Amino acid sequence: MKARTAPLRPLLLRHAGSASVLAFVALAAGPARADDLREALVSAYNTSPTLQSDRANQRATDESVPIQRAQGLPSVNVTATETEFIRQSANAFTAPVRNLNVGTQLLVPVYSGGAVRNGIAAAKERVEAGQANLRNAESTLFAQVVAAYMDVLRTEALVALSTNNVAVLRTNLEATSDRFQIGDLTITDVAQSRSRLAVAEGDLQGAQANLIAAREAYARLVGQAPGELAAPPPLPGLPATVGEAIVSALENNPNLEGAKLRAEAAGFDTKVAGSGRLPTVSLFTNVQYSNFFGTLGGPIAANFVQAEATANAGVRVTIPLFQGGLPAAQQRQAGARESAALEDVITSERQVIAETRSTYANWQAANGVIKSAQAAVEAAELSLEGVRAENSIGNRQILDVLNAEQELVQARAQLVTARRNAYVAGFNLLALMGKAEARDLNLDTGGPLYDPKINADRVSSKMWDWDRDPEPAAKSTRTVDIPAANATIGPQLLPAE
Repeated sequence: MKARTAPLRPLLLRHAGSASVLAFVALAAGPARADDLREALVSAYNTSPTLQSDRANQRATDESVPIQRAQGLPSVNVTATETEFIRQSANAFTAPVRNLNVGTQLLVPVYSGGAVRNGIAAAKERVEAGQANLRNAESTLFAQVVAAYMDVLRTEALVALSTNNVAVLRTNLEATSDRFQIGDLTITDVAQSRSRLAVAEGDLQGAQANLIAAREAYARLVGQAPGELAAPPPLPGLPATVGEAIVSALENNPNLEGAKLRAEAAGFDTKVAGSGRLPTVSLFTNVQYSNFFGTLGGPIAANFVQAEATANAGVRVTIPLFQGGLPAAQQRQAGARESAALEDVITSERQVIAETRSTYANWQAANGVIKSAQAAVEAAELSLEGVRAENSIGNRQILDVLNAEQELVQARAQLVTARRNAYVAGFNLLALMGKAEARDLNLDTGGPLYDPKINADRVSSKMWDWDRDPEPAAKSTRTVDIPAANATIGPQLLPAE
């Protein structure tokens, strides 16, 4: 695996008092204590069943190296056979009644045409490819956690906006009804106010359902229910240009790196298949012990040796001459798979390039939407203030006020969504660039990071047949005891009017 040439800057540092920290509701006062994004990522990293499963699968892949190496190591076998001769031939006067035969064989492979050497090399490449896949699994999980975190913040803000909108429209309806009673407005104005209030109440119910779904998704990924979530810190290390993003992605993207390593492993597989037509050499030693328990020879058993031991040693050379085309077919098959693996590298490269470019575009677009939405919110606030003032002197109808209020709600909702989209797109861009893994996110203060190389090194040289790991057991946490999510939001999220 290619080592990185320079340490990456941590993505999620604590920025106390930073003015650039993302705020979802501009008028909301921050809570005194809140769960932050880094804590959510640490919890997911330590308790996610998906990540724990990927780590276990990688440990299984690690075992392919000692499995391949074992084929080139000496082997010792002991065979014991006890035979009872139940029925003897009528002409066999000296046949034994029983026999115990114990044989020991030592076999030492000397040369296997390169099959063992190339098999070990292929296994090591696949171990490194698996480690790259595990890096990708980490960044994928973190991207999901970031999206879930931002979704909770977004839906909380949307519920707050909807709640405030319902309150405003209810007040408008009361005022409209009062003015209708004194003949200042018509029944049509009252009906319009009541219609807008009913629509807003339906929107609030939908927003609350979305908030419950977002909180449940958060609990599924993080392993605990969300508390009062703090605004996330800025994302450092974002590229200045799409070209910079592409260069980093081609160098560090774990999916692409894994595809390259699998292609190299397939090349060794082709060599292993070709070794089937080459000679093999091995050394052997056999020791045999046989005991007839005084039954050999029948009436003249005293004339026979009833127990004996023999031994032999030698060199065995096997030269394949004709195998029905099997080695050639196996090598062609392996070569075709190697070609497919090489094509997979290009496929992965194309995908990384396309995803990086599109994600960069989405990130830039979301940032542009933020600027437009901020301008829209400011304009809508000014417009609503003016329309209300003009309505108070009779120059505007109630419908104009209702429309202005709706435009302000929509502008604020668009701003909230755009900020969420920009942050998620930015993090996804870092993930594609290979800069959103545990080692990049400064998560080690939550405990030592999982290093797959430790297990790979631990098992690579093991040769004892009875060496076992502890009994398998689940390490991730369950969410069955977490109470069902609700749509309650704190008062600090409600914007002041």
